[in-house]
Amino acid sequence: MLTLTHILLLATALFCISVAGIFINRKNVIVLLMCIELMLLAVNMNFIAFSHFNQDITGQVFVFFILTVAAAESAIGLAILVVLFRNHDSINVEDMGSMKG
Repeated sequence: MLTLTHILLLATALFCISVAGIFINRKNVIVLLMCIELMLLAVNMNFIAFSHFNQDITGQVFVFFILTVAAAESAIGLAILVVLFRNHDSINVEDMGSMKG
């Protein structure tokens, strides 16, 4: 039987892994986007866990909106990544500074 503590520990571990991924790898845009998505999923796990254990649906509604915004953020991030790769033939974060215009 899973308790609230187990789910919160898993969400904390996912959040810490994503923060470590952001700080360790600051050059690859794809890895940064994946770490941000993992961070959002850890927060969503917290919302769902508290919603389930408090018998309230509000947390699950927030998760629905967060996933919608995350999907839009991923689409925009990947579009920027495609433009960056077409212009510079690389996906390094350092090359984004030259896209000012």
